[in-house]
Amino acid sequence: MSRGVVTEAYRRLAEDGQVAGRRRGGTVVVAAPFTTVPPPAAGDRPGDAGSTGTVDAAGASGSPAARGVGGGIARGGGDSAGAGVAGGPSARGRAGGPGGRYAGQGADGPARPCAGHRAGGSAGAYPGPATAGSPGPGAGGRGRPYAPEGGGPGDGGPGGLFGGDPGADVFDALRAAPAAVDFTPGRPDLTTFPRAAWLRAERAVLAGLSAEQLGYGDPRGAPRLRRAVADWLARVRGVRVEPDAVLIVAGTAQALTLLHPVLRADGVHAVAVEEPGSLGARQHLRNGGLATPPVPVDEEGVHVDALRATGARAVLLTPAHQFPTGVVTSGERRRELLEWARDGGLILEDDYDAEHRYDRPPVPALRALLADRVCYLGSVSKLLAPALRIGWLVAPARYRTALTDAKRFNDLGNAVLPQLVLARLMESGELERHLRLLRGRHRRRRDAMIAALAEHLPGARVHGAAAGLHLTVTYAPDVPDTEFAAAALARGVKCQPLSWHRQTPGPPGLVLGYAATAPGVVAQGVALLGRTLRELG
Repeated sequence: MSRGVVTEAYRRLAEDGQVAGRRRGGTVVVAAPFTTVPPPAAGDRPGDAGSTGTVDAAGASGSPAARGVGGGIARGGGDSAGAGVAGGPSARGRAGGPGGRYAGQGADGPARPCAGHRAGGSAGAYPGPATAGSPGPGAGGRGRPYAPEGGGPGDGGPGGLFGGDPGADVFDALRAAPAAVDFTPGRPDLTTFPRAAWLRAERAVLAGLSAEQLGYGDPRGAPRLRRAVADWLARVRGVRVEPDAVLIVAGTAQALTLLHPVLRADGVHAVAVEEPGSLGARQHLRNGGLATPPVPVDEEGVHVDALRATGARAVLLTPAHQFPTGVVTSGERRRELLEWARDGGLILEDDYDAEHRYDRPPVPALRALLADRVCYLGSVSKLLAPALRIGWLVAPARYRTALTDAKRFNDLGNAVLPQLVLARLMESGELERHLRLLRGRHRRRRDAMIAALAEHLPGARVHGAAAGLHLTVTYAPDVPDTEFAAAALARGVKCQPLSWHRQTPGPPGLVLGYAATAPGVVAQGVALLGRTLRELG
């Protein structure tokens, strides 16, 4: 067996948190929890023990464009660099331990409050243990409870859109705002949608479709697609489920909506969320009457001790590629999360951006490790197109009947024809071929953005370069990020301020999607951002 095969095997074991290097002591197997609840996990195969989510271009890519980036983009722990045969030091050892840019939001907080946050408390603050007489997790010792979103986007202009707390229609308003360069995160390269393959699959499906199949279908989804999704999850994400466990939904948004009454019936009235974390997901949870206490995220993932302190019985996580920081939850943190869940907690795992990895293999899903305590959410919105509105929810057995009823009374099930076409794409291998095409295109655009940021925003820090469809950029806290985003939109560059995705104070930043923009346009847009920040400063 060649040395390269052995090295790669050790590297993957180290990234999955299964082994650890002890310098001269060699490589040892890490003790891992397991569950005796069927289906049993073969062992703990958690994810990246080395990625910090804050990297420079050299740690993100071996391409010439990325290697040439210097400037002020700080180097983090890299993406598995140095794991090698011995597994390498832990992420905590390389990154200097907890307390990084996203840990606690304390000393690195802005000199003045970021726009978009209330200066004081709120009557709607979560009244759980973390806020009863003590600052909530992630408050940075400021004693300020987090505040729920309210209000609207204002008058529709750049200043109004980014002024005050973002309302429920803020994303609609941002989509409608004209801009020459669109860095909205979460958008894949829609010009590559496999139209020819979709048409071929559609014709094949229609040719073999019986008259009975044009009637009302199973509210859980077409059996053929549920089988195809089960095979896809086993092959791509390491999640082994029976087709009957798969519920087809209209994306992650509907999955959260269906979970609202089911969780409340189970006595869950608060779902903890990552801090910073997705504003959109938080809005969906609050629309269902669920509180969203924040839990800070550092270079290894969510703080499990802070999660316990909230008293929440459920938590919404993006462990494969945290939004918006890009952190991959480390093996040690995954084991702590599984212990928390085994003690009665429930993890809602949004497998956001899991397929879009450029510099290392995907990490296993938490659902593969503790099936009875994890609700798994996925979709094809970032893989094919959001317009398809097709996703899936794999829940613990005790919730399946209630979720099926919720889906039945919500819409009687998704449209059957697109389900069958997607199933054929999955079965034929077309979807995996499309994914390989996307990875190459997205990687080149990511490299172009990293190079442009190094040139035009040399003092900024780039987060989350190893995967996904966006980068998060933080900078010196002299200009509120809402003011920056408003000025950028006035210049024709559309992006989201990082403070939209916070409930507690923290360093200002921008969330920049690159996947839907050509490399040349990416460079032009980042140049405009650099000019805008210099003028504001």
